[in-house]
Parts: sequence; C-alpha cells; structure tokens
Amino acid sequence: MALAAAAGRPPPDLAAALDECMEAMNSFLCNQFSKSLEKLQPRTKESMYHALVYATILEMQAMMTFEHDDIVQAGQTMKEAQEICQRFRRKSSVTGSLTGLVSKADSFTEVELHAEVCYAECLLQRAALTFLQDENMVNFIKGGIKVRSSYLIYRELSSFIQSSHCTAGPAHVHLEGGVALGIGAFNLTLSLFPPRILKLLEFAGFSGDKEYGLQQLHEGATTLNLRALLCTMLLLCYYTFLTFILGIGEDDFTEAESLLRPYLIRYPKSAIFLFFAGRIEEIKGNISEAICRFEAGCSAQQAWKQFHHMCYWELMWCFAYKGMWKMAYFYADLLSKENRWSKAMYVYMKAAFLSMLPPEEPRPFGESEVQLFRQVSSFKQKIAGKSPPTEKFAIRKARRYKGSRPVPVPVPALEMMYMWNGFTVLGKQRELLEGTLETLMQAEKKLQESPVRSGSATITTWCPTRCWSSACCTWPRAGARRPSRCCAEPGTTTRTIPWSPGRSSGSTRFCPGSRRIRRRTAWKDPAPPKEPCPAAEKSWGGTGLWGMESPVVPPPAPTEGGTLHFQ
Repeated sequence: MALAAAAGRPPPDLAAALDECMEAMNSFLCNQFSKSLEKLQPRTKESMYHALVYATILEMQAMMTFEHDDIVQAGQTMKEAQEICQRFRRKSSVTGSLTGLVSKADSFTEVELHAEVCYAECLLQRAALTFLQDENMVNFIKGGIKVRSSYLIYRELSSFIQSSHCTAGPAHVHLEGGVALGIGAFNLTLSLFPPRILKLLEFAGFSGDKEYGLQQLHEGATTLNLRALLCTMLLLCYYTFLTFILGIGEDDFTEAESLLRPYLIRYPKSAIFLFFAGRIEEIKGNISEAICRFEAGCSAQQAWKQFHHMCYWELMWCFAYKGMWKMAYFYADLLSKENRWSKAMYVYMKAAFLSMLPPEEPRPFGESEVQLFRQVSSFKQKIAGKSPPTEKFAIRKARRYKGSRPVPVPVPALEMMYMWNGFTVLGKQRELLEGTLETLMQAEKKLQESPVRSGSATITTWCPTRCWSSACCTWPRAGARRPSRCCAEPGTTTRTIPWSPGRSSGSTRFCPGSRRIRRRTAWKDPAPPKEPCPAAEKSWGGTGLWGMESPVVPPPAPTEGGTLHFQ
C-alpha cells in the first residue's frame, strides 16, 4: 500500500536526490550511522537512490553482525529498493533487447539509465545476501541467476557510456561511477578464481580481467560520485587483505596509502578508515602503530559494535605477532562471545593461545585448552552452502584432542599464523622474528624431551616446527625467495613445488619429506635430484640471513617398514 501511495507522487529531482544521498554518506563516514539512516528513510518509498543507499547501509550492518534477523531484514529492504528501481526502468529492459542499449540510446531518459544501474546493484547485493542466508542448492542457483542478470546490465551500460550515442546529463558522473563499480567488481573478483573455473565463466559470458577491473575501480574511486566510497573500500580490501592472504601482491602499499590519505585528512576519526590505516601499518610490520590505529578505531564510535569486532580480530593477531599470548587470547575471547562470523575459529584461537603459555601458568577464567579444542567442531557453520576452509582446518587439528590421550599440536598459534600468511609480517621486523624463533626453539626442545611416538602423528608434529624455524632463520629480504626449512640432513635433494594461495609469490622449496608420508623409507624421493637444499645447508648449526643462530635438532631416522622415529 505504501508503494501504491508513493507511485502517485512525482519523483524527486534526480540531482537533488543524489545530493541528499551524498550528505547521508558523509554522515556515515563521520560515524553518525543513525543520523545517516534518518536522512534517507523518509524518501525510501519514492526515490531509487534513497532506497538503494538505505538498503546498502542495512546490508553492511547485517554482514557484520551475521545475525539471521538482520540478514532477513536487509534482504527485504533490498527487495523493496529493487521494486522502487523497477518503477523507473523502461518497460523493455536492456537485457531483454536483442539489439542492445546502444541502438536504442535515444529512447532512454537519464532517469531510466540511472534506474538500470541501481537495479543491477540491487540484484548483486540481493545475491550476496542469498548466499549468506540460505544453504540449499535451489536458492544458491537463484542467487547465481541474479548475479548473471546484474552482470549483463552492467555490460550493456558500459558499452553505452563508451559509445557516441551517450549524452552526458547533469548526473552523468554518478552513472559512470555506478557502472565502474559493477564492471570493476566483477572483473576483479572473477580474476581471483582458479584458471579452470575462470575459463568456464568466460565461456558463459563473464569477464575476469584483473587489470581492467582495477582500472575501473580506480576511476570510480577518484571521481566525485556516490559510489566512490564503495570503489575505494573494494580496492582497500583487495590491497590490504586479498593480495596479502593469497600471497599474490608485492610489498608495495603505495596504491592503498594514496587511496586512503585524502579520506583520513577529511575524516580523521572515521572508524572505517582508521581500521584500514591500522591494517596497512600491520602488514608493513609496524605493529605498535597498528595497535594504536585499531584502538583509536574502537574508541571513535560506540554505535556499531561490529566495527569493533573487525579491530578485535586484527588486534588479536598484532599481539600474537609480539608473542603476547594472553592479550591475544583476550581479543579472541571477546570475539567468541560477541561475534557470529566464525565461532569455531574464535574458540580454536582461544585454545591455541592458551597452549602457547607455560604449563604452570594459570589460565585466564580457568579455561582449559584441551576442553576448548574439543568444543571447536560443535561451532561448525556454512556460508554459501560450504564450510569455510579455515574452519575445516581448525576442526581437523582439534581432532587430535578428542581421544583420552590427546596428541598436542606444538605451536598451534604459529601454525594458524602461517596459514594466514602472517610470517610475511614477522619478516618485516627482526625483533618479531627473534621472538618467534625463540618460541620455536623451546617447542622443539619440549618435543625432544617428550616420549617418542611413532607414526604419522610424529611427522605432522615435527615437520611444521622445523619448517617455521628455518623460515625465521632464512627469511629473505623483499623480493627474494622464502625457502622452507627442511626436515632432512644436509645435501638432501629438493623439487620445486608450485605456488599456492596463502604462500609467498614464486616457487617454494620443500624437502620431499615435508609433505605427507605414508609408510615408506624416510625422505626417499622418486623424482630425480636437481640441486642441494639451501635451507638445510643453513639450518644445521649455521646462521640465517639476520645472523641468528639456527636451532640444531637431530634429524629423524628411518626404521624398518618405513615408519619414522625421531632420535
């Protein structure tokens, strides 16, 4: 009924609506989240841009809270925004025309073109909510259909604004910004898919050109338009998270800092930009400065606690890099109680940090790491119908504590840090590497003193600690290879293992025995030898790049039948 009543009123002027939405976004960046929504809400039933921005803010909140009710509410609001956009669209949609938008450019008004780009954005955001909310295959397919429809609209609009038929109106810069956001986001996201999947997507009509996607997003971020903030946030996420975690970028943060600098000048207390500023300092190895940024982001506002949770996650890792395990546990405990994104991961990290403390040291709140490890599997969840890989890893490791005789993981916090590519941060500061190496030397000494156990559990216990010890001792400077520590005697041959996401760029050299071994003679490699192992030559009593002494631990000895025992 509200939609029917609003349909009889004339739509507000497009330029005026865009100006009001820009003011609302300005309030949002000043941490005035409620004021921003109050500015938008009165016209959400009559203005497509008011409805879209209002629904976008609610979706951001829902994704951070991960509460079912918030996701449902955001989805319903986005559906209503899509209906508002549909009212302003031309009856025959762009994707339904065989000749495309370019040949019919003269018949589309400026309002109808803006309605198309807003409609495509609504489809894309509704698809994202569908993947988060529903786990069944039917809804997953429906979300995929929405994504394809959105992409086709963006593609037609991109062809139109680049053609000679395009006539720039008063709000043309906002239209270009919307198309740049959509085309850039699609190309950049799809370029991260594995090559085989990307070929299938390109066969289905999608495009995954990373350079073109970055170019489009940069154009959208550097012009004054309504989508500039979203373009900037996508680029910052790419430069500070995706390239770092996947190991596909260089140690150059110029692009991220140049994007962030004007926003920090204009919004020095914005929680969003303080978070990204802290993230840049963190991956540069400036841990103390990063902690100050994250704490400032938490104190900047109290309205949306969800922003605090993002800072808590980074603060947890910052204190882990410094070896302050109780402080890291404190933030993991806060996340496990207040956030719903991945409780299994939070509980696992709590147990991992407690495991790093000396056995005689009292545990905070009287919690036991063994009991926490046993609880991890009960918090398993699915996103887009799949369990997150990090949760699968944590649950698999926590199985070692299920039995009556738990098989402890030597340094679980460092293991998870390595999985998140955190050793790249350690490599930026000598002090961090020295502290981590000392922790690993103590863990190896403890393993030497513990009762010897045979089988695969012995291999999976010793190999990681030696690998990380070598990583600390031989961690190269920027641009060089990162050899992994070998679990073999000097002179053992190696083979090159292809790069995989989560590791440093280039090839990584592993000993043949550092992979899984199933009852065969130790370190016997069927592949022909290629060259001596550089990590092994440095690790047995030598010094690393930083001049630190490498721990000397006796190598494992093979026994009959191929089962490994350590001397």
